[in-house]
Amino acid sequence: MAGPRRGRPKVAVIGTGGTIASQGLGPLDTQDYGSSGRPLLTAEQIVDKVPELAEVAEVIPLPFSAIPSTAIFWREWQGMHRAIAQVKAAHPDLAGIVITHGTATLEETAYLLSLTLEDDMPVVVTGAQRPFTALSSDAQMNLVAAVRVAGDPQSRGMGVLVVLNDEIHAAREVTKTSTGRLQTFRSPDLGALGHVDADRISYWRRPLRLLPVAERFDIMGNATPPRVDVAYSVAGADGVAIRAFLAAGAKGIVSAALAPGFPTPAEREALVEAMAAGCLVVLSSRAGSGRTFPGRRYVEQGFLNADNLNPQKARILLMLALAKGMGKEEVTALLERA
Repeated sequence: MAGPRRGRPKVAVIGTGGTIASQGLGPLDTQDYGSSGRPLLTAEQIVDKVPELAEVAEVIPLPFSAIPSTAIFWREWQGMHRAIAQVKAAHPDLAGIVITHGTATLEETAYLLSLTLEDDMPVVVTGAQRPFTALSSDAQMNLVAAVRVAGDPQSRGMGVLVVLNDEIHAAREVTKTSTGRLQTFRSPDLGALGHVDADRISYWRRPLRLLPVAERFDIMGNATPPRVDVAYSVAGADGVAIRAFLAAGAKGIVSAALAPGFPTPAEREALVEAMAAGCLVVLSSRAGSGRTFPGRRYVEQGFLNADNLNPQKARILLMLALAKGMGKEEVTALLERA
């Protein structure tokens, strides 16, 4: 790989596997590449295969793991924290960090990191919808775009960012909306923060729902998090799953309720039982956008309100809050600003 141009920012790339690191059987293998038998590329291999990165930054590839994002959870998130701390200590002049990630749980990792990182250094999470080896893969350009955003001074203090398809999104707001389309990552209520154009990084707004550094959570203090489950509402849903979650030790339950945020009567009965047993219950919505409203009946019964956090992100916030020992009033306030 050619050396970086003088004056370019120093950006670390932490590789965690996923589609962006995947190799299919050939250029047209864009769907079942997970069965190709070919190994996932390491961060160093990916960086070596994209020499154009040297045009925009001095890139430091860091090995982490090579796994699909369906396998990522608490231990891997803690490992990312350790990798981030190590590269910052080794490179005091580091401008930013990129994490390459599978798209299945990319939004959850990004939101978790936005709630737990200890400073405002730019951290950008990126991935791909087509494997690295595919004809017209988005892997290479997404990586270049993410490195450019991570190295841009404008990105500092914006929280963890998600960059794919030339768009910059806030970790709290973005979600995966399509299984296979390149424009899968969207921020349904508010839209992108900015765009990655050929001539510059263009930001149009700043995220307001961002925890100050001093209030972020310590993920390293717990070997495992408290159990928090998501109960997905459908027509006629009963309380069997909710009672099973409680029996399995759930300390929190997020109701992915029918829009605008109502579980079925049978689910509501089971959720009230769960709260009586000491479980915190947060009402979210399965709709994919829009707020859940704190209806009087639900507030009186003790339900918490996720605002416009989707169920999977409400689960992460509740998990971190419970790990810190927060009670109902503290969690209620947190949900209104994080």
